[in-house]
Amino acid sequence: MRSIAKMIDLSHSRALLTGGAGYIGLAVAETLIELGATVAIADLNTQACEARVATLEKIRSDSAVAMPCDLTDEAATRQLVDESVRVLGGLDVLIHCAAYVGTTQVPGWAVPFQQQTVQAWDLAMRVNLTSAFVLAQAAEEALAASGHGSIILFSSIYGVAGPDMRLYAETDMGNAAGYGASKGGLIQLTRWLATSLAPKIRVNSITAGGVWRNQPEVFQERYVERTPLGRMAIEEDLKGAIAYLSSDLSAYVTGHNLVVDGGWTAW
Repeated sequence: MRSIAKMIDLSHSRALLTGGAGYIGLAVAETLIELGATVAIADLNTQACEARVATLEKIRSDSAVAMPCDLTDEAATRQLVDESVRVLGGLDVLIHCAAYVGTTQVPGWAVPFQQQTVQAWDLAMRVNLTSAFVLAQAAEEALAASGHGSIILFSSIYGVAGPDMRLYAETDMGNAAGYGASKGGLIQLTRWLATSLAPKIRVNSITAGGVWRNQPEVFQERYVERTPLGRMAIEEDLKGAIAYLSSDLSAYVTGHNLVVDGGWTAW
């Protein structure tokens, strides 16, 4: 029987991470690199990708490579996978963390429902959900060949529960219908891929609770009041979930949605 240390070891593992220049992307990339993996950092902005790689290489040299990509472009997304496989020499882990979120500055997005637009909805669906389908399809061959293929899709509490709009009263924050719809779609896509790509590739999702981003105090107070663990999440809270699902600690786990929300959805 292998030790926990050997099961969690990602030495020689190769990972592709979308949304790698973001806040949660940093926690994901740090976890993978701390466990020994080499990571392709994909995000829209080239400079942000390169800056994130520079930060990560302070943990371990030659541990990350910048792979900027526009996930609304199908051809570019498929090329991202192909280039990552070529540069890394294969692919063991695919993590989709990129998303339109509540603070995304797109007209017709995080505004009152009556003002939300189909254009903003469609763009969010392309980034949040459709690109996950494209990435998984493009990466299937490489992940299957690895012997430890793992796909992790990032969902949200709003993919499993409706928003409590009272939290947003008296703030300039919003909650777009397309966000919850796309995140819910990711959980179902997780199940579909898990059964379709088995047994060579495991597919799981992580449902994250609200992460502290210096939101308005009134929002924080309301959010914390209805969270059993009494606080908002921080990025570090997601590291354990990433370590578990990306490694052989979860070798017999697929089709699972791991909720990391401080008990938010337990009510």
